[in-house]
Amino acid sequence: MDNLIFGRNAVTELLKSGRSVNKIFMAEGVRDGSIQKIFSLAKTAGIVVEFISRDKLDKICNGRHQGVAATAAAVNYSTLEEILELAESKNESPFIILLDELEDPQNFGAILRTAEAVGVHGVIIPKRRSVQLNATVFKTSAGAAEYVKVAQVINVAQTLKNLRGLGLKIVGSDMSAELNFYRADLTGGIVLIIGSEGKGMRRLTKENCDLLIKIPMVGKINSLNASAAGAVLMYEIFTQRQRK
Repeated sequence: MDNLIFGRNAVTELLKSGRSVNKIFMAEGVRDGSIQKIFSLAKTAGIVVEFISRDKLDKICNGRHQGVAATAAAVNYSTLEEILELAESKNESPFIILLDELEDPQNFGAILRTAEAVGVHGVIIPKRRSVQLNATVFKTSAGAAEYVKVAQVINVAQTLKNLRGLGLKIVGSDMSAELNFYRADLTGGIVLIIGSEGKGMRRLTKENCDLLIKIPMVGKINSLNASAAGAVLMYEIFTQRQRK
């Protein structure tokens, strides 16, 4: 497992360091003092804690865990506010990507690589049920993960409502949409949503979109993977922004 840190002292110091943490794993049934302290630190920091069997934790850590382990992010996460501040500092309309429960780290890395190339100000991912920033993502991104701000949010729907309130257009990529992407107005402040592999956007996420667009296809394969679709759409947004 990427960036795995285990043992009570090591995990406690990781949490105190302020470094971005993807998830804490705790053995079921362990509740003594130092474990409770780690649990409290994790909850205060808004870090997901997953309780798993001791056997499963043994397999993850080769038995050397003292009841707790953590996966640290390959790079530190940013905040949504920092993403918006970056756009403002460049005097540009915000260009944000939201990944709705994407699971494949290679897709995530490839999306970050394209995002860096087209001037995306930041990428948003859910804290739960989503691929996180790990070593595989960093490697696949060819280092772009070092430069593209990535923020985690707890509530995707509420985040979209907040961004709409700031004047951003919420655009979802959906194969069932009627509008081809190149006919849509994708200028101005925008949040482009890319759904998960196979399932696409969740229902509630789709309901919070202002616009749904699709990539037309005439071949026998009726869909592109998330990173390929994301690249097509990001470059269309980039092109329209350049023309304006």
